[in-house]
Amino acid sequence: MSHRSPLGARGLASVGNQAAGLRIWLLPLLLGSSLAQAAPGGLAACAAIASDQARLACYDRVAGRSPSTLPEPAAERSAMSAPLSPPAVAATAGAATIGSDSMIEKAWGFGREAGRYAIGLHRPNYLLLASYSSRPNDAAFKQLFTALDEPDAELDSTEAQFQISFKTRLWATESRRFGVWAAYTQQNQWQVYNDELSRPFRETNYQPELLVSYNPDLSFSGFHWRLLNFGYNHQSNGRSDPISRSWDRLIAEFGIERGNLALLIRPWLVINEGGDDNPDISDFYGHGDITGVYKWQGHSFTLMGRGNIDTRKGAAQLTWTSPPLLGPLRAYVSAFTGYGQSMIDYDWRQNVIGAGVALNALLDGPLAQR
Repeated sequence: MSHRSPLGARGLASVGNQAAGLRIWLLPLLLGSSLAQAAPGGLAACAAIASDQARLACYDRVAGRSPSTLPEPAAERSAMSAPLSPPAVAATAGAATIGSDSMIEKAWGFGREAGRYAIGLHRPNYLLLASYSSRPNDAAFKQLFTALDEPDAELDSTEAQFQISFKTRLWATESRRFGVWAAYTQQNQWQVYNDELSRPFRETNYQPELLVSYNPDLSFSGFHWRLLNFGYNHQSNGRSDPISRSWDRLIAEFGIERGNLALLIRPWLVINEGGDDNPDISDFYGHGDITGVYKWQGHSFTLMGRGNIDTRKGAAQLTWTSPPLLGPLRAYVSAFTGYGQSMIDYDWRQNVIGAGVALNALLDGPLAQR
């Protein structure tokens, strides 16, 4: 009476289809010792074959079965290591990183991979080696020049300008979609080429902010609403009369984007117009601004517009930032027209163009991610 395996022929086929190596070692046991005695040389010859598929076919021939066809292990490894299709990659990335393709979300640290108490760049950090004004604002300094016994002193048309700006997150939820930020921006106009006036800083504007930030993550008509900010903003030049300038605002900011284009819309409510320093500042700065940001192959372009419809006064600014040229440093060009290029110039109209270098552009992610 012959011995039969409890697995049967179908069980052996299933095992063989799942794992070639397992079937190779189980076959001699399942076929029984009588088969091994009938063809000892055949089994030994099969065992010496290096290829798994060829070795399995040899065992099949010894057992009197038709050879099975299984994929080579190399083919299996190739299939397993093949890259995921684009939809699968997108799904995997979305599960691990929130907003990985969004410049707004990167800039504001929306996503679990961002540090809860992150410190990062805020507005552009730049140095304009030369900034030329078509109409320097000498009028604001006439009283000061007179008090210094230099009534005929004049400002140079060309000066240097630089800005430093950073922000830090003070608190955030676990998802990072909601947080509280403190930010600081300082802009400086430096008459570095004016040796007649001992190269003074013509103007320095200080701008601390406290912001509550939220990521709505809503989509409509191909656009994505990524940012909702609300906060308190103070801006002043830290000077005494007669050239003191300051104001305080409550500012909301809406950030939407589509592909490489983002729009930042900022309406504001003035809660202190600086008293006698600049009581009519809203006539020139208006009640909000809109900034468009477009990024293309490492280049960054921005266009800002603001104004007061009732007074028909306002300003526009166009900037270009190149891809990194030396480490993180980029070429930077800025063109401005209108009122309020700085606080001392809030009611002074001029055209200004400058060129230099920048550390970052608006809505750039952290330096470490570049």
